[in-house]
Amino acid sequence: MASSMAGDGVSEKQSGKKSKKTKTEVDESELLTVPDGWKEPMFTREDNPRGLLEESSFATLFPKYREAYLKECWPLVEKALGDTHIKASLDLIEGSMTVCTMKKTFDPYAILRARDLIKLLARSVPFEQAVRILQDDVACDIIKIGTLVRNRERFVKRRQRLIGPKGSTLKALELLTNCYVMVQGNTVSALGPFGGLKEVRKVVMDTMKNIHPIYNIKTLMIKRELSKDPDLRTQSWERFLPKFRHKNLAKRKEPKKKTVKKEYTPFPPAQPESQTDKELATGEFFLRESVKRRKKMEEIKVKQAEALTKKQEQRNKAFIPPKEKPLMKKTVKAPTENKLDIEAIKAKVQKAKTKKLGAPPVNPSPPASSTDKKKKKNKNKG
Repeated sequence: MASSMAGDGVSEKQSGKKSKKTKTEVDESELLTVPDGWKEPMFTREDNPRGLLEESSFATLFPKYREAYLKECWPLVEKALGDTHIKASLDLIEGSMTVCTMKKTFDPYAILRARDLIKLLARSVPFEQAVRILQDDVACDIIKIGTLVRNRERFVKRRQRLIGPKGSTLKALELLTNCYVMVQGNTVSALGPFGGLKEVRKVVMDTMKNIHPIYNIKTLMIKRELSKDPDLRTQSWERFLPKFRHKNLAKRKEPKKKTVKKEYTPFPPAQPESQTDKELATGEFFLRESVKRRKKMEEIKVKQAEALTKKQEQRNKAFIPPKEKPLMKKTVKAPTENKLDIEAIKAKVQKAKTKKLGAPPVNPSPPASSTDKKKKKNKNKG
């Protein structure tokens, strides 16, 4: 009996544990769902009335071309950071910006936002956009792309591909991720919500790895449409997303000079013959010095004679007349007689009139000859 009672007690305990587990699981699932339009409350002085114990400061350098712009907008920076009780200073001699906390500072995260603000200003982000970092739901990401591609020309092409023609690709990326993106030098500065920054980093890194940004933009557009459907929020989207494959169309270029490997032999190559060995083989070694000089002089004279003949041939080339092209005979076309016989046309018209009226046809007067015309002219003169 005792054993049965003990067993029942253990079973009750186990069932109690299981019920607790199920309750905690339900609670966690409820916690994961965030209601629409919910915002985290603002951090006020009441949350940290005693302030900060230590002073924190951050400094960053800026390039020379940003000096004029920073000098102009620095009063606005000081005003924006003054609301969060952060002190900002600009050193034009050293070329640096510094932010530090004050005794009145109550928000410990304000100094980190101020640090991000001066970083963005140094990376050519305009002040109107950089100030948004002081908001709670906005973050920033500075992506370094300078060391991702070794070849400078290739790096410039891929960076331009990220911007697109007239900045169209960058604008599409900004609209899909709700982020502000600035491409400057060896860095890409992004400013916006956390989810958007994650997508921007993925697109930038893929572009530097020679994956065109249009593929990632297409997937982002599909994801945006799928997120509008409440039924698909809990389901996997892999079946809807496109799958792009790498196509290596270009074959590997073959080298111009192909080196054929020789067969391996354990024996070393034969030693090349020296000048004395060659002379011994031909018999020149045993000749006198005078004979050797005479032979050398003969060889030099033969070479000179060959050189002279070549030069003479080149000079004579200028006097050789070029080959003339054969003349083509022009064929004269026979003149076509396009002149109209006016008298014959008049006779035809007269015939047609007489047939209609029923009168006999009148013979037209023959054409006046050249002699008649001359007689008429003489009469008129007389």
